[in-house]
Order: sequence, then structure tokens, then C-alpha cells
Amino acid sequence: MAVAVRFALRSHDDPELGSLAMSTIALAVTGAIALAARPAFDLGEVWPFLVAGAIAPGVSQILFVRAVREAGAARTSVLMGTAPLVAVAIALTFLDEPVSAALLVGAALIVAGGFALANERVRPEDFRRLGVLFAVGATVLFAVRDNVLRAIARDTTVDALVAAPFSLLAGATTVALYLVVTRRGAWGRGYGTTLRAFLPAGLLFGLSYTALFQAYYRGRVSVVAPLVATESLWGVAFSALLLRRTELVGRRLVAGAILIVAGGVLIGASADSANAGRPPARDHAAPGTTLVLAKASSLGRGRVRPWLGARSPETRQHRRKRHSDNPGHGLAERAR
Repeated sequence: MAVAVRFALRSHDDPELGSLAMSTIALAVTGAIALAARPAFDLGEVWPFLVAGAIAPGVSQILFVRAVREAGAARTSVLMGTAPLVAVAIALTFLDEPVSAALLVGAALIVAGGFALANERVRPEDFRRLGVLFAVGATVLFAVRDNVLRAIARDTTVDALVAAPFSLLAGATTVALYLVVTRRGAWGRGYGTTLRAFLPAGLLFGLSYTALFQAYYRGRVSVVAPLVATESLWGVAFSALLLRRTELVGRRLVAGAILIVAGGVLIGASADSANAGRPPARDHAAPGTTLVLAKASSLGRGRVRPWLGARSPETRQHRRKRHSDNPGHGLAERAR
């Protein structure tokens, strides 16, 4: 996605308006998928996803697009690969998860990758160190969102296919409010042109966001975050292939990406083994979503339940009725 954003910024250099365009397109994509699946949900339970969406992709999307403009697609992708370290650090702090030797080694690998990136000898002419700060800020917000989303997904009855568009709605609204405050009456000027320029990036954003929500509904942060962080390698690979002259992908950049991804995977494996005894999240799969659930299976791996025969989540009203008809079942469910 970072490479697609880089191409879009070439034709329309407006990161803030581009962030709004991407979020709008992604909202349309996820909304269409949700309408096609038609999962049942309780409107009163979607507000936590609005909060998560305001954090990311709300504020974080602006920082991400600005990072791509200032630091380039390849370097932004590598820096975003540090998200597992931040996400697991938050989980360790607030969930009292144990610290292991493997986790420390993984953290050291990520730091080594960042050191390799900081000591590059060759960088693009338009590289700005400010882009690194933008990328780090976006990474922290993404990590916070990952933990918030995982915590919500444990007990919510809202289907992932519904949660994704509501989150993007909050994100797009946050970016729009930022533009209104900073640009006042001219906040939407040039939106049509920007929308066309960011169409490929927005489509990729929407599809990836649907898969991301499916993954976090089924796997732990410590499992999904490192898998998502492999985008560093993909970002570097596509940058070298499609943006070779402008990105200047060198050995240190490749080495940094490999070290960061290896550290993220090691951190995830360490945290996952420590949490092996915890029960998995509920299955919120909706019928008719074979393609999305297959993608989620590749992300969640062993933690994902089979999509065949998956049921839509019960609404709160249906669950209350079932418990009133069979009180013993409700007690047994709470006991579990």
C-alpha cells in the first residue's frame, strides 16, 4: 500500500486530502462487503469501533501518508514493521504478560534493524528525517489500535465485517474534521482529483482492512501483528521493483527490513507461547465470506476456526430470548 501511496503523491501532492480520499474509498469497499454478507448486529454495540477508528486509521492515516511523502515508501514500510514491538510492549504493560528471553532477543533484532536503517549511506534526494517521526507516530497509533481492537473482539457480538466499515467511518470523519479545522472553507478543494489519484491505494486499503479485522477477531495480537509486519519486506521488494530510481533500496535497508521482521516474528512467537493457555476469541464469521476468511486464515493460522458452517453472531435481543427460554444454558455459558 505504501508504494501505491507513493505513486498517488506523485500526481497529487496533498497528504491530508489523500488520507481522506483513501479512507473514503476503503469505507466504500468494506461497506460493500458488509452489505453483501448482511451480518446481523446491534447498533448500540458499535461505538467502541468508532473510538478505535478515530485513533487508526483516523489520526494515524495522516501521519502514514505524510511519512511516505517525506521518507519514501520503502523506509516507511520498514519503520512500520516495528509495530509488533510497540504492540506487545503495550500488552505486556497493561495485561501483565511475562517477559521472556525470546522477547528480549526479538526486541534487540528490531533495534538492530533500526540501527541499520539509521546508518544508511545512500538515501533519496527528497528524503526528510521528519518522515521518520511521522512513521514512528503512525506505528504507535496502529499498535494502540491493535490492542484496543483485540480487547473489543473478545466479547463483542458485532461481526468483523460490520466493525471494519464503522471503524473506517470514524477514521474518515476524523480526517475530515482535521481538514475543516486547518483549511476551513477550502477543506474539500481538489477532492475529486485526489480521489482518482488515490483510488488504487484506497482499494488496497479497504481489502486489507477487512482481512485485518477478520484476523484480529480470531488471533492474538502477538500472532497477527508480526504477520502483518511482514509488509516491511513486501514494501521494500515492491519499492525496489517499481520505484528503483527514486527509493534507492540498498543493502542496509534490506538488512534492516529483515532484522525487523525477524524480531517481530520472534516477539510474536514468544508472546504466543506465554499465552497458550488463554481461550481464543469468539468466532464472528459471517456466511458467504469465503475469500475474506481464507485471507484471515493465512493471517491467524492455527487460531482460526474453519469457515465452513460458520454462523453469524447472535444479536443481543436473540441472546436474551434464548437465555430466558433456557435459563440453565445462560448459567452454563457464564460459568465457562
